[in-house]
Amino acid sequence: MLRSARRLRLPGDGAGLHLLDLGCGTGASTRALLRTAPRARITAVDSSAGMLRRALAKPWPDGVRFLHLSAEELPTAGEGPFDAVFAAYLFRNVSDPDGVLATVRSLLRPGGRLAVHEYSLGGSPVHRALWTAVCQGVIIPAGTLTGDRALYRHLWRSVLEFDTAPVFTGRLTRAGFTRVRALPLAGWQTGITHTFVARNGVTETTEAAR
Repeated sequence: MLRSARRLRLPGDGAGLHLLDLGCGTGASTRALLRTAPRARITAVDSSAGMLRRALAKPWPDGVRFLHLSAEELPTAGEGPFDAVFAAYLFRNVSDPDGVLATVRSLLRPGGRLAVHEYSLGGSPVHRALWTAVCQGVIIPAGTLTGDRALYRHLWRSVLEFDTAPVFTGRLTRAGFTRVRALPLAGWQTGITHTFVARNGVTETTEAAR
């Protein structure tokens, strides 16, 4: 997640920027965003009260706050606009990804940046086979030992059923984002996990800051 957060390429350690961590969970993605932009103001949101309780139990600087909201509730709650949005392991788990993308666009300033960190297979049968091998050989057996077998079987299937990287790239483009790219992660995750980066339009200001 740290590598994906860094791919936002935020200038000046995030000084003067307001960032949104969408679907922050227990705060791991928030920590990655904070390490990338320690001088930014970060709003982290999640629809799970249990996840937020675990996030709030950790130490955070004054510039980070957590809200119990869904993505769809953010505009009516008066949040935003944001200079950048980071979403890790979110879109595979929402029922209406296109609706969430529309909400993200409405929350981003013109030229604002988006980075999505997600399990999204590259589209090759080799990537599907590798993911299944990793799940059947490592992830699901480990989950069996900890009592989480059903959860990790769901993870395996959800990744197979989710958009491939080319499909999700097209979804972002259709949602109105520009300069959309799918960037692979290194190691065994190559072809399995991607960072999707995009802009909410392009302005002279964002070009100068690139």
